[in-house]
Amino acid sequence: MAKVISARKAPGFARGYQVANATRAVCLSFAVAMGAGVATIPQVAYAQSYVFNSVNIEGNRRVEPGTILSYAGIARGQRVSAAELNDAYQRILGSGLFETVEIVPQGSRLTIRVVEYPTINRITFEGNRRIKDEDLAQAIQSQSRRVFSPRVAEADALAVSRAYEVQGRLAARVTPKVIRRSDNRVDLVFEVFEGGVAEVERIGFVGNGKYSDRRLRRVLETKQAGLLRAVIRKDTFIEDRLEFDQQLLRDFYASRGYVDFRITGVNAELSQERDAYFVTINVEEGQQFKFGEVTVTSDLSDVDAELFSSKVRLRKGKVYSPSLVENEIARLEKLAVNLGLNFVRVEPRVTRNDRDLSLDVDFRLVRGERIFIERIDIEGNTTTLDRVIRRQFEVVEGDPFNPRAIRESAERIRALGFFNKADVEAREGSSPQQVVVDVDVEEKPTGSISFGGSYSTQNGFGAAFSFSERNFLGRGQSFSFRINTAADTQQYGLRFVEPGLFGRDLSLGFTFAYTETDNDNAVFDTTTGVFQPFLEFPVAEQARLQLRYSLDYGEITSVDTGVGGIVTAEAAEGERYDSSLGYTYIFDTQRKGLDPNTRYRFEFGQDFAGLGGDTTFVKTSAKAIAQTMVWNEEVTLRATLEGGALNYTKGDSRVTDRFLLGPDIMRGFSSGGIGPREIGPGGVDDSLGGNFYAVARFEAEFPLGLPEEYGITGGLFYDIGSVWGLSDATKNKVGAGNTVVSTGFDARHVVGFSIFWKSAIGPLRLNFTEALQKSKWDEPQNFNLTISTQF
Repeated sequence: MAKVISARKAPGFARGYQVANATRAVCLSFAVAMGAGVATIPQVAYAQSYVFNSVNIEGNRRVEPGTILSYAGIARGQRVSAAELNDAYQRILGSGLFETVEIVPQGSRLTIRVVEYPTINRITFEGNRRIKDEDLAQAIQSQSRRVFSPRVAEADALAVSRAYEVQGRLAARVTPKVIRRSDNRVDLVFEVFEGGVAEVERIGFVGNGKYSDRRLRRVLETKQAGLLRAVIRKDTFIEDRLEFDQQLLRDFYASRGYVDFRITGVNAELSQERDAYFVTINVEEGQQFKFGEVTVTSDLSDVDAELFSSKVRLRKGKVYSPSLVENEIARLEKLAVNLGLNFVRVEPRVTRNDRDLSLDVDFRLVRGERIFIERIDIEGNTTTLDRVIRRQFEVVEGDPFNPRAIRESAERIRALGFFNKADVEAREGSSPQQVVVDVDVEEKPTGSISFGGSYSTQNGFGAAFSFSERNFLGRGQSFSFRINTAADTQQYGLRFVEPGLFGRDLSLGFTFAYTETDNDNAVFDTTTGVFQPFLEFPVAEQARLQLRYSLDYGEITSVDTGVGGIVTAEAAEGERYDSSLGYTYIFDTQRKGLDPNTRYRFEFGQDFAGLGGDTTFVKTSAKAIAQTMVWNEEVTLRATLEGGALNYTKGDSRVTDRFLLGPDIMRGFSSGGIGPREIGPGGVDDSLGGNFYAVARFEAEFPLGLPEEYGITGGLFYDIGSVWGLSDATKNKVGAGNTVVSTGFDARHVVGFSIFWKSAIGPLRLNFTEALQKSKWDEPQNFNLTISTQF
């Protein structure tokens, strides 16, 4: 009697795997025929043995008989037991090529009957809107013209579900289905129910005493659900992002001296509706430590520790921060390279003093391993040229290998903003003394085109078009073009910058701008243009210098009959060209300042006209800004001092050249609302601007007690400033019967309240002002809406 060994797949598609006939709308379960192998051999069959002189294979269409025999592993004339027959069909089933397998021993003949899995004709996705078909196709393993596998299809459905989980759609369901076609083919369809987004309804902290929940929430990448949840997706619950947030918290506390800070637990509770999470982060802050003694010692006879010690900026009493220690190490190692001391490494030794809560740091100079860079390999840059990436490295092939320098280069590559991913790793090269630096990047879009409208309290409604590309032609260059038209103003601009001239930190570029205005009240029109090539480079670690040439064009036209004599006389001069050379020195502590909560910026520039053109003058401008955070970083204090001066030795200034302050410099007044004016009978009231100006602004920004997710904070400010100064030649142009007023220094005082709103269209600022001291001829402005900017 023949013993039949057979196996069929048991139910395996927990998500509802189904089969549908192409000519009938009938779906039958395809899973019954697919599952774990089950042998139907009686228990006594294991005592029997067989010898087969021939093997007959039936049912195979694509798979060669030799392939099936190789899986079976049964040779002609070989004596096999029933257990070995069972192993044979288990191997055939395990190949994943067959839907069913039967092994029938018939005397000296063995018959193997198989039913092959169908071939996938095509793969489609239905019901997906949030993720495109091509993106989902990259997440699955099943492919067209390959053998269909229920196990793989089930894994693919899970992979698609995980793709939606990354977007916070935890309720997403994916059901794989097959549609039968002719010639043993099937269409594989993934039916997707995307579901809603699981948002972070609330983020709370337990154990924090130094910093409030509001302050700590500002540190996190994850945000609470707010008014703009349909636009801002950072309130979506993503587990990986929450892991990143924990590291951000550790870095935040470490940079403020809390070296013992720990996160003891993170609890994310899902609401019953499965559409919101309540996240609680348990922390232990510990004590704040400061720097104690900072020293430099050397184990090397040829290295002078005193020289290195004189370059250390850290001082006793500063709040401890690992980033400051890293900055000092980088500075000292760079000094060693400049002195020709290769392979000198700086190893910090930190000694803890619990009594006075200080950390002594000893920078120890040691000899590092003699390892050189064999080569730098760059992959993945389909658009960006290799040289753009290579110039972010301060080393080249053949230089000594410094791991810290490589890490800094990796950060500079990421800071370019050209790549979604930028991985930089070092591996052993052709010898233990050689390393190969591998750079693997993934390009991302760097250009944008925008169309939109605008509104300002000065110029009314307008339309705008802009195009910008931060990685022009893959060369790392920036190029932008903009058009902005309003009721009273038309602006056109073009800008190009090459940031790495000759492979160095040397920027070369030019700016072109053209503006037509009617000077607010349509009493006369102005046309101005400027072409300005420039060169910018670093002169110190935190300082840069810009050198430039400027060719300026100005003209005053369409003067009304009610305009005063000064503007009329200046308009009669016609077109004017100014040719000047200038420079601007910028010092900024943002990158490597010693205090993460405090920042200083200073700018000083001058332009010297007379290199051709119609005038000779010196234009000087200066600005100093200081900002700090107080009250456990809840309140931001900011002070700004700025001023300018125009001094002519040939020709004279015109209204298009002089300083006309707007609300962005002196709040509480309209553009040109303060300073010298020509007034007279018949409604003459011309704002002339001044040759000098000085403004001091003081402000505080603080929370208003509103939920943080609204993105609304408040501010108080106090401004004091003035515009003054006209030459005698200008005053002599005054019209008959008119008077020039406000030519001397007369300080205006303004107080006000601001509302800062991080809106969907950008950070907005609403200023409500009141002038405490003003001139009778000034034009106060009690409200203005601007784009909020931070220095």
